[in-house]
Amino acid sequence: MLSEQLRRKQVDSYARGPAGDIVRKTIGAAFLETASQSGERLAVVDREQNVRLTWADYAEQAMRVAGGLRSFGLCPGDRVGVWATNCVEWVLLQFGCALAGMVLVNVNPAYRSRELSFILKASGIKMLFLREQDRRANYRSILEESCAGQELALQHVIYLASAEWRSFLSKPEGLHALDSDTPNIEPEEAANIQYTSGTTGTPKGVVLTHLNLVNNARFIGQYMRLSKEDRICLPVPLFHCFGCVIGTMTAMVTGAAVILPSPAFNARATLEAIAEERATAIYGVPAMFVSELQECEGSLFDLTSLRTGVMAGAPCPVEVMKRVVSVMHCPEIVVGYGQTESTPIITMSRVDDDVEVRCTTIGCPLPETEVRIAHRITGETVQVGEQGELLARGYMVMKGYDGEPEATRQAVDREGWLHTGDLAVMRPDGYFRITGRAKDMIIRGGENVYPREVEEVLYTHPRILDAQVIGLPDERLGETVLAWIRLKPGAPVAEEEIRAFCRDRLAYFKTPQHIRFVDDFPMTLSGKVQKFRIREFEIEQRGLTALSRRSTA
Repeated sequence: MLSEQLRRKQVDSYARGPAGDIVRKTIGAAFLETASQSGERLAVVDREQNVRLTWADYAEQAMRVAGGLRSFGLCPGDRVGVWATNCVEWVLLQFGCALAGMVLVNVNPAYRSRELSFILKASGIKMLFLREQDRRANYRSILEESCAGQELALQHVIYLASAEWRSFLSKPEGLHALDSDTPNIEPEEAANIQYTSGTTGTPKGVVLTHLNLVNNARFIGQYMRLSKEDRICLPVPLFHCFGCVIGTMTAMVTGAAVILPSPAFNARATLEAIAEERATAIYGVPAMFVSELQECEGSLFDLTSLRTGVMAGAPCPVEVMKRVVSVMHCPEIVVGYGQTESTPIITMSRVDDDVEVRCTTIGCPLPETEVRIAHRITGETVQVGEQGELLARGYMVMKGYDGEPEATRQAVDREGWLHTGDLAVMRPDGYFRITGRAKDMIIRGGENVYPREVEEVLYTHPRILDAQVIGLPDERLGETVLAWIRLKPGAPVAEEEIRAFCRDRLAYFKTPQHIRFVDDFPMTLSGKVQKFRIREFEIEQRGLTALSRRSTA
């Protein structure tokens, strides 16, 4: 796992992944190559719409999407938005855009008029695909409100599963245009813009290239040992890099099939899809696995087809990981770490790593990826075992933030290192462990408290299902520790019992002074907890607004 340099001198927290071939191939070329090799094998299942596509079907319909885009006068490099929950049309648009040389812009289905208005203006989307409505929202009315009084690049709107969509797929002039004028796209060109999830504020458009996406997917597939024999159950949202890179893109380069269990996450639908489709891999953020494990209790789902999977998108609690391995029969599940700006995976555990390693680390760097731990003030590489900020460098680093050169320079330094903002430690064996977010750190009376450490202790309590820890402003101490806790059904527990449990396992200053029992957490659609909303709620409820402004000035 370690470079020879690190084996000789295990002092600096630096590791480089194994050597690998960086292929200079566009997404469209890779897609057609897999389709030609896999032909009549299963490629996509949309269980909600009862659609099953072979790779031959998949390629034919994606080409129709590409032709439809050209028939509307769009050119290579133009931006095409998809604003929808998980469905077969989403993946057809993903690869249809690539074949036509256009840039796919992922739009979060949870967005409402203010957020959609921002994305439409910032991204310059020329054509938008969406559903008219579902039980969550009336998207047509949100779109109309978003466009009102705005000067936008948006020229065309197509509603999915409509007569418009069917007509769009049957444009012969578009296919003729593709035949006569195949787009000449370079692998280093933009293929996708993904907006950061907004867990901390205004989203930024992360520009990813064909080279970024194809190679990250290839190396993920290698670490997971995926092949055309695999079937990936994908309950994570496609608009997020977890869904459309680790999921559909990795399936594309390996020839695996993708199973879409439901438009939005549903634990029962996911378990049913695994059992009935004989899925071999399951993806999810920790919160999804917590819900699936809860649904498993007392239910008879045959999950024995599972072999592997990915837990990523948020810190992976040790106890949750162990239960997924044992209860969900997933012996080779891995942990992946990264962010949208790194396409997304930087490090990953391997399927043959000990369960304890997969539970307690984020693995080691993917091929052709460098990782180092830097001192937060000096920027120097710290020694093995010391905490610092995790930096990454390699083919997978984003092209930049769309239209934001200064923000790009802040994220990626002159030497090409991506500054993740995550605090981590490197072990002597070259594996890494996340210790928290730099900006999440709580400073209580001069003592540093890392929420992740407190959360890990809370997870070991037999009556706690899930926990999130934040800092609250305090007149005397600067900050105090607060925990939001979800209890297991029928498992009441007193606040003081939880504090006593923590005091036995943590320094006194890390023990939550404030505890609130809740039914759920505010989350993004991709399953990330929005801690800033927890903090905003608590500050308002406790009358700490003035103090919070003073403490952050």
